[in-house]
Amino acid sequence: MKRTTRWILLGSLSLLLVGGITRAILHKKAIQTELAQSSASVASRYVALQEGDWITVQPMALIGTVPVTGTVKAVTTAMVKAKVAAELLRLTVREGDTVTKGQLIGELDPQEYQARLKQAQEQAASAKALYQIAQQALDNNKALVQQGFISKVALDNSISNAASSFANQQAAEAAVELARKSLQDTHLLAPISGQVSQRLTQPGERVSIDGRIVEIVDLSKLELEAGVSPQDLVTVRIGHPVVLRIEGLDKPVTGHIARINPTAAAATRAISVYVALDTQAGLRHGLFAQGAIHTDQLTALALPRSVIRSEGGRQFVQVVRDDKVVRQTVETGRSALAADPNTQLDAVVIILRGLKAGDRVLKDNVGLLAEGTPVQLARQPGKR
Repeated sequence: MKRTTRWILLGSLSLLLVGGITRAILHKKAIQTELAQSSASVASRYVALQEGDWITVQPMALIGTVPVTGTVKAVTTAMVKAKVAAELLRLTVREGDTVTKGQLIGELDPQEYQARLKQAQEQAASAKALYQIAQQALDNNKALVQQGFISKVALDNSISNAASSFANQQAAEAAVELARKSLQDTHLLAPISGQVSQRLTQPGERVSIDGRIVEIVDLSKLELEAGVSPQDLVTVRIGHPVVLRIEGLDKPVTGHIARINPTAAAATRAISVYVALDTQAGLRHGLFAQGAIHTDQLTALALPRSVIRSEGGRQFVQVVRDDKVVRQTVETGRSALAADPNTQLDAVVIILRGLKAGDRVLKDNVGLLAEGTPVQLARQPGKR
């Protein structure tokens, strides 16, 4: 009886063991099948790209450009300053008023200078009277020396006194002219024709010599001063056209390089170029502008600057190769513009190394994709 029971227990344990092993094998196969299906599902995932999501790199006709930024300035400006120290009595112009050259725009208090002129005139009259007395004494002594009544030494003294009196008279008359000029300088005149841009002093304030009162700008001729690096300046010449975008204006403003500074700025080593701007409504002194100088023409591979990305100190673009995304390192050159406006590309940058004609580069609107991401390009019309 005991022997039979033992065999029954051993048989039951064997069956349980075989069942457990079978279930483990089936579970493992199920996991492997699930993983295989999952891998196949992941491999089947892709990013669908439309035709406007990439650019096919091709050689294109370009216009070389040099970027510039700066502030619009009037070529002719003038600051009306006080030539004498006095209280500002009146000022008849305000910001935006138009003035003409020589127009009276204000007056400093003239009382002090009127008194100085009167004092100088009286001193001049006194000096003139003394000279007349000295001259009369000289004439008398000349007659007396001829008659032998006085010595030659006395005549020489009379000549010296007359010359000294004449010099004093001349100095007094010069002082009168100086006092008269100071009085005239109390009248504030516009040195140029233009518009008042700043009113820096108000009536009732005392102004020192060279104190600034009013600034006048002539808007008939405007220019832009911009700094250019020595490397970029190699391609810039006087007369090169310039296209600018100026805040507040819908249309671009055109101009040309009028002058190039012969020296570089000590702090930045940049060289100033001066752009003569074409007349356009809305241009104002002090507006900020940015744009580009159009230099030489060339043919090269180029891409919009927006598609070029940076990471870890290197530049790269996302290229589609074998239906997968590849991050291709590139070396870029200078900026340029597409010569053909129908390309619908604005500013581009020349590609020196890393790409060849026919490469398909993803635009920035696609976003940054992981290396090796599968993609499917939309089929172009007329192609299978």
